[in-house]
Parts: sequence; structure tokens; C-alpha cells
Amino acid sequence: MKRFFLYLGYDGKNYCGWQVQPNGTGVQSVIEHHLSLLLHCPTSITGAGRTDAGVHARLMVAHFDADLQPDDLPRVVERLNGMLPQDIVIYRIMPVRADAHARFDALSRSYQYYIGIGKNPFQRDYVYRLRRLPDIEAMNRAAVKLSDYSDFTAFSKLHTDVKTNNCRIMHAQWTPQPALYEGDSEKWVFTVTADRFLRNMVRAIVGTLLEVGAGKCSLDDFCGIIESKDRRRAGTSVPAHALFLTEIRYPPEIFI
Repeated sequence: MKRFFLYLGYDGKNYCGWQVQPNGTGVQSVIEHHLSLLLHCPTSITGAGRTDAGVHARLMVAHFDADLQPDDLPRVVERLNGMLPQDIVIYRIMPVRADAHARFDALSRSYQYYIGIGKNPFQRDYVYRLRRLPDIEAMNRAAVKLSDYSDFTAFSKLHTDVKTNNCRIMHAQWTPQPALYEGDSEKWVFTVTADRFLRNMVRAIVGTLLEVGAGKCSLDDFCGIIESKDRRRAGTSVPAHALFLTEIRYPPEIFI
């Protein structure tokens, strides 16, 4: 048996998240089902993390063990894509060291959250629509402060099973998105990169930054929220449909 990294993407609209769930369909369980059928043996996969219900992934990575040769991989990708539903895609399968781990070996993960101004029927499933543009400069001044802290309990879902709420945020910024076609509405995207994320963390950060942008929360207030480690003081979590997992980085030496 050899270990492989599975690179994939999915539209999370119809799923209860990445992880296998007892009361709903997770992306992980769908892939495991079809991969097991294809390989003719029970095959489990371990993801680089877990996304909440309705969150999308332009890039997710998972590892699995199988008796495959390098020449088999393109055929497995093609056949697996033919079996999976249209909202899940496999990009490639790469051989890795036997001890490589999709979750624990990840150096960083990046998420993007999209907000839009104005009505656009083509973006309603992937952009959080606002009535007016917030103060982006104020939001970026607050976003810079995220790198000064390590404990993000204030932005974490309560009563989770993690051992620590410490994360290292390397980058956090709002940037404009150019119009792609006539009638395309104004959009902004928040990109955040960290070594790890807590459950609901990005959506809580975005919700609090939008309060900064609306003038309801000052820069000092924003820092005070983080220092308080109190989820009740942070802003409301924004909807899941505009959040995308976009990048996961690994050390090159784990690849064969």
C-alpha cells in the first residue's frame, strides 16, 4: 500500500460540510464511497481540514492509502470524475511519503470571502450581498492587526474539541475584484492565510470586520474583542455561501 494526496474542489451548497456526518451528506463520504467502488476495497480519506455546511473549496487536499502505481493515477482521476456528482471534481492524485499527512503536514491554508454591492442574479449563490459599501480602508487597518495575535477564541465556535485556539495569521486583506462582464456588480474579496483555522473563525472575523467597516466598531474595539477571548463580543458570523477554501501549502520534501 502506498500513500497519495488527492487534490479536489467542490461546491458546498448541497453538503453539510466536508466531514462525514450522521445526519447529512458530507463531501468526504461521497468521495470515499466512489473511491471504494473504483478500487474494489474500502478506502477512507483524511482531509486537510473541515469546511462547514455550505462552504466551498476551490482546493481541498486529502490523503488515502491504496495499491496503485504512478501510471494508474491519470486513469483513476478520469474514472473517479466520471462517477462523482457534478459539484465535486478531482484535479490530480500525487504520490507522497508513507508518513505524509494532509492535515498535519500543511504549512498554511488560505480562505477567501466575497462581498458584493448591488443585485446580480449570477452571484447570489457565491457572494454575500450588502446594501452599501463598507469602509474598506478601515477594515484593512483592522485586518492587519490580526497578525499581532495568536489566540482567536473570540472568533471560534464554542464547545469545540480542539486543544488550543492559537493560530498564526500570515496575511489578511480586502482587495477589489474587477468586473468580468457588463452588468457585473462591484465585489470585494477578503483573503486570509494562516497555519490553521478554528471552526467558524473566518466567518466570525469577516462579520466583525464588516462592523468595523460600518462604523459600529473602532480599531481599538476590534483589538479589544480579540483580547477579550469572548465570542459574544465579536460580530455575527456571515453566511457560509460566500466562503471558499482556496489554497493549502505543503513542504516539497513530502512528495515523491
